[in-house]
Amino acid sequence: MSRKIAGFLVALAAFMIVEWINLGFNLQDGHPTAFYVVHGVLVAVNVGLGLVLGFVGLRGLGGLRGLRGLRGLRGGVQRPQGPPV
Repeated sequence: MSRKIAGFLVALAAFMIVEWINLGFNLQDGHPTAFYVVHGVLVAVNVGLGLVLGFVGLRGLGGLRGLRGLRGLRGGVQRPQGPPV
């Protein structure tokens, strides 16, 4: 991933997190309960997506260098080899 794309992901993540938390605090009173439930779910999902995008963007920028060695999801885990059975 290029540094430009990684920087864009970090900026997008920051925007999403700030914007959706702001929306959550600015909901006005007087709506039915379902309105708040739906918007609460929207806020939670979008903040979660923002965190994921920020994590990916920071990894792309090299800010989380210690996590680059994690390869368990890609099948790159080295297992000790014992004698054949």
